[in-house]
Amino acid sequence: MAETLCVIALGGNLGDVPATFRRACEALSDAGFRIRRFSSLLRTTPVGCEPGAPEFFNAALSGFWDGTALDLLRICQKIEADNGRPNDHAHHVSRTLDLDIITFGREIIALPDLTVPHPEAARRDFVMVPVREIEPELADWLLEQAKSKTDSGG
Repeated sequence: MAETLCVIALGGNLGDVPATFRRACEALSDAGFRIRRFSSLLRTTPVGCEPGAPEFFNAALSGFWDGTALDLLRICQKIEADNGRPNDHAHHVSRTLDLDIITFGREIIALPDLTVPHPEAARRDFVMVPVREIEPELADWLLEQAKSKTDSGG
């Protein structure tokens, strides 16, 4: 299988988040993901989280993967769980680690467990700013996909 250039967004606001991001990168590398670039860390105010939630750290990384998108999703979910995030978790709550597959090459994937490009990515500055920093062409592609979806009523 040919390698695919992927972008993964990282987020977290509990514990030593930069150290958690480093562990996540090591675990991705150990699983065969070849990291190409890692963005600067972005600090953001929580939106929709529980009252008093600490600020989030957000970042993005790009790299090459030679498996399927679902294989990569399962690895990301295991890394999240290994770093203290339960598999069954509520949305919009504080967390130690969130790994979202933003792009998988330029594939459009619509499966029950995985939608790529990530459906909210183009509307989230905390995703797009780091993605633009490391992979500007893919950031442009994400915006084009979001616009075409909006234009087609999707």
